[in-house]
Amino acid sequence: MADTGAHDEVDRIVAAWHRERPDLDIRPLEVLSRVSRLARHLDLARRGAFSRHDLETWEFDVLSALRRAGAPYRLSPGALLTLTLVTSGTMTNRIDRLESKGLVERQPSPDDRRGVLVQLTDAGRARVDAAFADLLDTERTLLGDLPEPDRTALVDLLRQVLSPFDTPH
Repeated sequence: MADTGAHDEVDRIVAAWHRERPDLDIRPLEVLSRVSRLARHLDLARRGAFSRHDLETWEFDVLSALRRAGAPYRLSPGALLTLTLVTSGTMTNRIDRLESKGLVERQPSPDDRRGVLVQLTDAGRARVDAAFADLLDTERTLLGDLPEPDRTALVDLLRQVLSPFDTPH
């Protein structure tokens, strides 16, 4: 990519390392330090978007997993574990807390007398929908005026870097 003339903190870090350790290939820093810094900014922006809807990040994760499941917006606790990458004890605690807020409810599984399903309530659906719309506005702002072709290229490049981590081994 051509030099746009813009410089950031990573450029200063890279220049300092290049000066101090010219024997090392520091090019990975140019990409991954920016990804790391962007992740921190994104995390703060997401927390802000969720807090405007009285949600913690983990609450949004669970509610959005249920919302993405489609009507009737319910999943087994096991499916929620898989989608949110937490332990069963953590998930039980999260479901309890969301249930106490009226955002989800437990229902008996129609397929297993001993099983339960976690279902999004109308209040939970309204909350996650509003938080998601706010999140998209926030993320759109973070991308600024990045032209669509550059966004598409960035998506493709990030997918190439990330896909080995998302592929089951």
